[in-house]
Amino acid sequence: MHDRIAANRAVLYLRLSRDDANRGESESIHNQRALLREYAARQGFSMADEYVDDGWPGTNFDRPRFQDMLRDMEQHRFDIVLVKDLSRLGRDYIQIGRYIELVFPEHGVRLIAVNDGLDTARADTDMAPFRNVVNEMYARDTSRKIRSALRAKMQEGKFVGNFAPYGYQKDPRDKNHLIPDGYAAQIVRQIFIWAAAGSRPAEIARRLGERGEPPPALYRCQAHPELNPDCYSKHKEWTAGGVSRILRDTVYLGCIAQGKTDKISFKSKKTREKQPEEWIVVPERHEPLVSVQTFETVQHQRASRRCGRKGTFENLFSGLAFCMDCGKAMSTVGTRKKGSAANLACGAYKLHGTSACSNHFIAYESLYRCVLEAVRRYACLSEKECDDLFERLNRRLRLAEREQEAGREREWLDQELARMQRLVAQLYEDRSAGRIGGTNFYPLLERYEQKTAQLQKQRDALQPDAGDAGLWQQQEHLRALIRQYKDIDELTPPLLFELIGRIEVGQGTYEKTERGRAKRQKLSISFRFL
Repeated sequence: MHDRIAANRAVLYLRLSRDDANRGESESIHNQRALLREYAARQGFSMADEYVDDGWPGTNFDRPRFQDMLRDMEQHRFDIVLVKDLSRLGRDYIQIGRYIELVFPEHGVRLIAVNDGLDTARADTDMAPFRNVVNEMYARDTSRKIRSALRAKMQEGKFVGNFAPYGYQKDPRDKNHLIPDGYAAQIVRQIFIWAAAGSRPAEIARRLGERGEPPPALYRCQAHPELNPDCYSKHKEWTAGGVSRILRDTVYLGCIAQGKTDKISFKSKKTREKQPEEWIVVPERHEPLVSVQTFETVQHQRASRRCGRKGTFENLFSGLAFCMDCGKAMSTVGTRKKGSAANLACGAYKLHGTSACSNHFIAYESLYRCVLEAVRRYACLSEKECDDLFERLNRRLRLAEREQEAGREREWLDQELARMQRLVAQLYEDRSAGRIGGTNFYPLLERYEQKTAQLQKQRDALQPDAGDAGLWQQQEHLRALIRQYKDIDELTPPLLFELIGRIEVGQGTYEKTERGRAKRQKLSISFRFL
């Protein structure tokens, strides 16, 4: 311990998110730097370097300078990391706990959070986990407010995407309104005309490619030079899947359909697809590119192609199954096998033949059986496992919710009530000193008193166990979440998305058996949790 404290090569880590910037100068990079340099000088530390991530949220640990600092730490270029407080390091209490308890100690690095009074060279760091939880709660609350604001805009029919859908552009006078993009809009109309005349998506994609029309992603890159130029090479051709997405998008009828995906967690970049009935759809928000009659004609034709003898076929592995050799998505193709719905074949071979990839496929039913067997082997829980998992997670849930959330809300309400009392007192002082007249005094006083009454009502309603109702709902949700992995007997899109990251299908080989030749299929299933 003595050697560790004696090492004094210190680095500063400074971070500022957009939300922190709105809180004023106290959180600025300049303020953090001045505070930490003064502290380092008092302690006699030598300054080795500083790392600044400006405009990066605390829930993202892929920040460029943060990663630079970790690489330098592995090279033993410093002994101490100085931050203003733990929230500058990050707002994910699990990740921050890992750095404090494992990563930094393994490299002999001492962490000091000046305003939090935390120094890992001392033994009194018991409060660090609670500070980390508070910081994460702040990030969670910010995320919740952002989602709420975006949802309100969606419900009003305002377009909130970063880029307009292909065929449209953002109105220069109102970024939340769409107007037709002359060139791309004409391509969209032509796509619907061909489809209504009976052309399949693959044929339409081939026609567009022969005409040299840039596909949507490439067209977007050309219209926005600031985008990563890698998108030119990744999306340089039209595909049947891309044409199909255009043909089923109601945006071309003048509708705004948003909220199609949902983030798994505010700490994760991964999203899950939502069911169409959960989308936020507002009609007649912009100029349509196709008529309702043309759109419905195309939908009827697409539905008739999917409909077999036993009804509509749904490919559960769309977006999950890929070719093991070339990486392209596996695409549905017809099959002559009796009782089989379809085969899945390499999409590159389907479009371009042997010049792109080999002709390998797998029967849809065979893939379904293999995936179901793997899911039941690795993800299916017994009754006892469900109960044990619930008890372990529930203990963490109660600590986070009952001991933190309710207390923080009461503390915030007390602070707001105290602030309102100070405002009222200051208002009376200004009135007595003649700095404010009656015209402004009484409306302001009424506003402050109404706000105080509202806050007091919230405070009175928040009993010590007020978090129990919300906790009970979260417990029930947790129990239902765990139970869905008990006795799995069929595959569903939500289940597949939760468990499986990618399925790869390779070229099968034939082997001799006692009954003749048997096909051995190359198959790789990657689970998200393994």
